[in-house]
Amino acid sequence: MTLLEVHDLDVRFATPGGVVRAVDGVSLSLRAGETLAIVGESGCGKSTLARTIVGIERAHAGQLHYAGRALPTAGPERRALARELQLIFQDPDASLNPRMTIGSAVTEPLIIHRPELSRGERRQAVDVLLRRVGIDPLLFDRYPHELSGGQRQRVCIARALSLEPRLLILDEAVSALDVSIRAQILNLLVELQRSLGLTYLFITHDLGVVRHIAHRVAVMYLGQIVEEADTDALFERPEHPYTRALLGAVLRVDADAQRPTPGVSGDVPSPLRPPSGCRFHTRCPLVFERCRNEAPAHYVLDEGAVGASAGERRVRCFLVDPSRPAPRGEALRSAD
Repeated sequence: MTLLEVHDLDVRFATPGGVVRAVDGVSLSLRAGETLAIVGESGCGKSTLARTIVGIERAHAGQLHYAGRALPTAGPERRALARELQLIFQDPDASLNPRMTIGSAVTEPLIIHRPELSRGERRQAVDVLLRRVGIDPLLFDRYPHELSGGQRQRVCIARALSLEPRLLILDEAVSALDVSIRAQILNLLVELQRSLGLTYLFITHDLGVVRHIAHRVAVMYLGQIVEEADTDALFERPEHPYTRALLGAVLRVDADAQRPTPGVSGDVPSPLRPPSGCRFHTRCPLVFERCRNEAPAHYVLDEGAVGASAGERRVRCFLVDPSRPAPRGEALRSAD
């Protein structure tokens, strides 16, 4: 069952320098019970995509569907759906009110959305939630500053789970944590998904955690998804030059592993004035003339396994165009 569908989403912001298209024509789908990771460099539009799905930002164009229904932008229907779509932010310090105890923070959603519960029932529910995420209920009256960073993020997860959501959107939810604590939180998320049947949209710039948690991966660059595939297929056979560069930058400890692909050159172009044609062509080591003048479509490749959609991989690059392959002599720059 498809739980979330995004069709041609366009999110724009007016700035003194012009209009920024932070999300530009993004389409994706997320099946119930799976994890889709959205990866890319800072500023590529990952967080804006997440904030638009939960209603914090407004879309300029495009459609959002949840469980087969169009997502309302406001009103009682949107408030009701807030129980099923929860967002967990990167920084637990900024997410928690320093003047509220952690027990109060987890209880507050129950007061707002489940007023039929008595005070005792709410306390019992919060104790169960805290235990589920690995927090001793005896810490109910502690304040956020009295907990470690990992404990504070566990409290944020408990608060998100308090309304029994079906979809959790995790926006860089482990990137601010120490490596050892990060692994503990990732393991907790995997266990919660298994036991509660949760669906995750996992936003991150860290490819090191993606393979551990994600079933599929979508790679974003300058507001667009440039490649989407099954996680194992993407890590083993990246097709888009930008995906290859991202994977090549991941630290490897295996001495027998192949030498990483050379990283891309130059800086990310300004989203106020994105390049014509393929947006990656100003940094691509395999660019040719067509890339400069024409924007590539999403070419669908059949992987023969469970992937983006029944074994499909989507790649926004002329190099995989089966009908018009790039002539070798047309290359303007090589990987060397």
